[in-house]
Amino acid sequence: MSTSLEKVKPVPDSIELPTLHYDLAALGCATPPADSLAERGENYIPPTPATATDTASQVELNPDAAQFSSLAPVDGGFGAWSYLTSAFLIELFVWGFPVAFGSFLEAYLRDARFGSQPHATSLLPLVGTLSSAIMYFSSPLTYPLATRYGFHRQKAMWLGTLICWASLFGASYATTVTQLLLLQGVLYSIGGSLLWPASMTYMPEWFVMRRGLANGVLDAGASAGGIILPLVLPSIIRAHGIALSLRYISYAFLAGTVVCLPFLKPRIPERGVPVAPVRNATNKSWLRNSYWWLVVTFNTVQGFAWTIPLIYLPTYASEIVGVSASGASLSLALLNGMSLVSRLMYGTLSDYISPLLLASVSASGTAIITFTLWGVAGSSLSGILAFGALFGILIGGWSSLWTGFIRPVSKDDRSLFMTLYGVLMFSRGLGNVLSTPISNALLTRSAVKLSARAFLVTRATGFEVANGRFNHIIVFTGACLAGTAALSLAAWSREVRRRA
Repeated sequence: MSTSLEKVKPVPDSIELPTLHYDLAALGCATPPADSLAERGENYIPPTPATATDTASQVELNPDAAQFSSLAPVDGGFGAWSYLTSAFLIELFVWGFPVAFGSFLEAYLRDARFGSQPHATSLLPLVGTLSSAIMYFSSPLTYPLATRYGFHRQKAMWLGTLICWASLFGASYATTVTQLLLLQGVLYSIGGSLLWPASMTYMPEWFVMRRGLANGVLDAGASAGGIILPLVLPSIIRAHGIALSLRYISYAFLAGTVVCLPFLKPRIPERGVPVAPVRNATNKSWLRNSYWWLVVTFNTVQGFAWTIPLIYLPTYASEIVGVSASGASLSLALLNGMSLVSRLMYGTLSDYISPLLLASVSASGTAIITFTLWGVAGSSLSGILAFGALFGILIGGWSSLWTGFIRPVSKDDRSLFMTLYGVLMFSRGLGNVLSTPISNALLTRSAVKLSARAFLVTRATGFEVANGRFNHIIVFTGACLAGTAALSLAAWSREVRRRA
């Protein structure tokens, strides 16, 4: 009887498990730099093409891998374009009212209930400033938080929508300027601080190579609101009064926003995947970057100049003899209409041309037309309409250049990108807020007038409209734009020398 022994396969010393490879570009994450990984003692293995067997093994070992392989495409597709359209409309709703506050201001000043109250002429312009101030000043905090805790963004947007609606609805019952400041000013800005940053932080997930274009489209939403509202508000207010008009607007805001919110969603799963690369937590090199602080400086100076025409242009135009309320509002609508075109234009160009060069051309051109068309030719409706159109097309797209300003510093770090975006929002808001008390002081200042009759004796000029009440703010606006042009040109020259 013979015995046969079965051959037994030797047990290997170690078992090699399948390596999971993720397409980092598809996830919207950057490829980790080799030097930074080496510093941390980590090894990075570039991804290799996966076979059908590899894919099956990945899904079996990690079910989340199936999600990653089916992510929506970037820079196109239904998910990207539906997000961009909805975010455009959200910006229209959120920023349209602060941008178009000049129409509200004119109505409030003409209303005896508000215009006759103590210090009304100084306090009422602050309503428009405050309606955006908190959104600007909270940006260095809200943008990084929305990026880091992405799973709370949906809640923040719904809460912000309700607060904005409550502020407009509550303002319709206001009887004092202080109540307007608190409701239409402060409370509205708090709601916008929750709604807009949360929706904005999805943009770097959906757009990578065309991020400048996407930023331009989003920025155009505010201009679109600035076109529609100045044309619509005067007739609504005349027909129904300020109180009832605010109620109608509050319900329109609520309905429009609720329709858009379902399309504001992440491309990358919010749980199980880091929202941004881990290296962001210790990346503070931008604090020591001299280029970045030069950008912040001229962005702040530009903020001083940008807000003044938005607030005072309709009031200024109404002081011109023979100009109706509709004609005065048309100047602001034209400015915002051209701003919409400008934001799309600058957003697209910034993907191909140095944003610093675009900034210097934009600011210098706007400084020239401020002194000539507003200061000299601004005594007629045609002159002020021409100024509004050119001001909008030349400087209205400024914020669409921000992605280009940020790119050399943030590179492909999405979390740092949103942090720096928040810093630019803060710096522009600083200029916007401080420009209001400065312009109020310049309006009431009784110093020697800057008369252009020494140059053009035969006719009145924009400097002399309303007995010269606006001449100092015209000079202040032009000077800020000239300073912005000089600083941005210096930054561009530095960039050219560095590349040479």
